[in-house]
Amino acid sequence: MNIIFAGTPEFARVALTALHAAGHTIAVVLTQPDRPAGRGMKLMPSAVKQEALRLGLPVLQPASLKAPEIQDTLRALDAELMVVVAYGLILPQAVLDIPRHGCLNIHASLLPRWRGAAPIQRAILAGDTETGITIMQMDAGLDTGAMLRRDAIPIAQDDTSASLHDKLATLGGQAIVAVLDRMSAGPVASTPQPDAGACYAAKISKAEAALDFNRPAAELARAVRAYNPAPGAATQLRGTPLKVWSAHATDQRGTLGRVITADAQGILIACGTGALCITEVQPAGGKRQFASQFLAGHQLPAGTQLGN
Repeated sequence: MNIIFAGTPEFARVALTALHAAGHTIAVVLTQPDRPAGRGMKLMPSAVKQEALRLGLPVLQPASLKAPEIQDTLRALDAELMVVVAYGLILPQAVLDIPRHGCLNIHASLLPRWRGAAPIQRAILAGDTETGITIMQMDAGLDTGAMLRRDAIPIAQDDTSASLHDKLATLGGQAIVAVLDRMSAGPVASTPQPDAGACYAAKISKAEAALDFNRPAAELARAVRAYNPAPGAATQLRGTPLKVWSAHATDQRGTLGRVITADAQGILIACGTGALCITEVQPAGGKRQFASQFLAGHQLPAGTQLGN
């Protein structure tokens, strides 16, 4: 099929690679403008732009799709379909109407559950046992369009947002190729999203990632996994920020927010229910390290307070 591809981060890059490998004609790749990144804050191309250039595909980076000029450019491509994956820009109705078969979106949840910006993180935070990919016909709503395909996978007990992202990115690439193969053979039936089970996956804020030891340890363990790699779960130790990269819940009890034990097994902190065993940390200005390495240079006697 002759398609327009719109996407920006690594999740979208995987889909672009899959579509190209499947032999689809990609008339143009839309991606967000280069952004400052790194210590030097140099302008850096998105993962999708880097892949498009590697594949020799034309790239457009408009700041908005509202201008008549960019809409005329897209219209002139006579595309059959637009595939949209974590693009980051709103598609006006005029753009949704340009391709002959409309616009399809690859969404990283089993819609209607977790519509919105952070479905992977929210699924882990909520303790969901499965998630997946939905291929959806885009409409004017927020992830409300009719569904063409849903593929489920389990959420493992040790899955972080990083590991689940990679699984879903691969699954998304496979799913969109399968849908386009079916569309090439004829019309594909779609299913309207039900209202039952719909919920919103709000964007993750840095403030949200601060660990509150009043909460149950099981919730905090999920939070550590959900905020890995970004923004990173965090607490305070003697007034200094301490990121927490790996932890698990236990049934032990102690004084709320205080160290129960700190040894080679980890730093055990009493929570509202149970205790959180922290096994990997990163001090301010330092590197990620196992708790045992951190404890080699930091004394944490029983009763030490963590948090604000």
